[in-house]
Amino acid sequence: MNWIIQLFTEQTYTQAILVLCLICVLGLMCNRLKIKGISLGVTFVFFAGILVGHFGLHINPQMLALSQNFGLVLFVYALGLEVGPSFFPSLRKGGIKLNLLAFAVLLIGTFMAVGLSALFGIPLPVGAGLLSGAVTNTPMLGAAQQTLLQINPEASDLSNTMATACAVGYPFGVVGVMICVMILRVLFRKSSEGKQEHDKPAFVTEFSVSNPAIFGKTLKEIMKSTHIRVVISRVWKSNGGNGRGQVILPDGDTILEEGEHVLVLTRENEVSAAEQLFGTRVAGDWNSKDIDWNHLDGILVSRHAFVTRTELNGAKLGDLHLRNAYRINITRVNRAGIDILPSRDLRLQMGDKLTIVGEERAIDKVANVLGNQEKELRNPNLLFIFVGIMLGLVLGSLPISVPGMNVPVRLGIAGGPIIIGILMGAFGPRLHITTYTTHSANLMLRQLGLTFYLAALGLSAGPEFFSTVFRPEGLIWIGISVVLTLVPVLLVGFIAGKVFHTDYSSNVGMLCGAMANPIALNYALSTVDDDAPSVAYATVYPVEMFLRVISGQILMLF
Repeated sequence: MNWIIQLFTEQTYTQAILVLCLICVLGLMCNRLKIKGISLGVTFVFFAGILVGHFGLHINPQMLALSQNFGLVLFVYALGLEVGPSFFPSLRKGGIKLNLLAFAVLLIGTFMAVGLSALFGIPLPVGAGLLSGAVTNTPMLGAAQQTLLQINPEASDLSNTMATACAVGYPFGVVGVMICVMILRVLFRKSSEGKQEHDKPAFVTEFSVSNPAIFGKTLKEIMKSTHIRVVISRVWKSNGGNGRGQVILPDGDTILEEGEHVLVLTRENEVSAAEQLFGTRVAGDWNSKDIDWNHLDGILVSRHAFVTRTELNGAKLGDLHLRNAYRINITRVNRAGIDILPSRDLRLQMGDKLTIVGEERAIDKVANVLGNQEKELRNPNLLFIFVGIMLGLVLGSLPISVPGMNVPVRLGIAGGPIIIGILMGAFGPRLHITTYTTHSANLMLRQLGLTFYLAALGLSAGPEFFSTVFRPEGLIWIGISVVLTLVPVLLVGFIAGKVFHTDYSSNVGMLCGAMANPIALNYALSTVDDDAPSVAYATVYPVEMFLRVISGQILMLF
């Protein structure tokens, strides 16, 4: 029996892994627990770590730090890879607004920390520690501690108190943002669903050609006369005024005549403009999942093919000349679960799923050109995962001088990898670097990293947590942490939704990024059917991480 006790208590590599796995098992077993239909999900691992640490299980401090840091690095880098392809389009579309809103969260929280510290007679460094916990930002704590010790080398006790304050504030920082997400879901989810539906990138509509301005013109000429982006999938020749006749696959030289029917893919918010261009919109739902495209017209079929040839990674769709060479139409490109309207300038990426319309034999030939070997996608490209993590850590360690500050600022182990992950995901294909991982593989990497991070974080906070909480000042600290978490998030979240009409998915993703809270992000993703929270999170996270680190150092100068 003694060997079992030693196995869990004697600090070895085996014991460290065993204890961390035990915490993960206990936390994940609670995954199914729900309160009024709401579950904390993987966050239970954090609280399991606190309990295990409280009851006396400890591991080697270096192993603890390695598990915590590597878990965080793995999570943020995989997140960056996932959102990379849509990051810069999102930044152009609304990224500045999201970053300004996230900055407002930072400013409100920082000023409140200063004010509440003065109100309750708490040293400002302790207030900074509480703020670090409330916003779940340990790099901010580390930077503030470093600055404090450089200013006053004798302040080691105060530095340790800052860490304890952070540990007190951290649990509610984790849960508090999730509570805010729940509240904002009630306030804005229903109204945002319509917006999200409205903004779908690919929407199918049928028109009867009745605009005299386009009679007798080629599709090439028609497209030059309009600013809207459309893909014409099918053209039905006129049937003597009796509706759809023979179907043809159009190309740029196809001439449209009065009474012909066209099947058009465009953005839903551009349907009215397309109606003005082509003519009368034909009633019917072409966006139903129940449509059998292969038996729709008896001549043309619709099939999917995957880009799996590495030499096509980063190639422009127009450079392949697929339409003219094989008489097919590519109507959609699905990337990371998002439908994209194809264009000549669209750069293909490994794993893109193309919807192809044409004759069956022609589609088979195009599929061979693209590769279409799904099994190739199942093999993860581990090389550039590790290369990216290395580059991210180098970037995170790069000292950045800020005027007026004696201590250089660093992005840290979280900021550097997520930036490199985003850049790899966005620009890797242009450099013919294969960064593709399946959605399930990426999710596995993220969840594994996050789980180990939470287990180690909870274990490190456990020994001091309850003894601090149940002291008189501990209750004050908890109250301050609650206010520092809830007020900035709810205030900015409400303003973003009500005043700036930010959709629910982007709103909660932005708030999670502003609070550097991957656990809350994980919960937010469970409340929606898209990846918009991840995109918004990654849009604001690097900037806010940098600003949080700076703000922690600035607070120590007062």
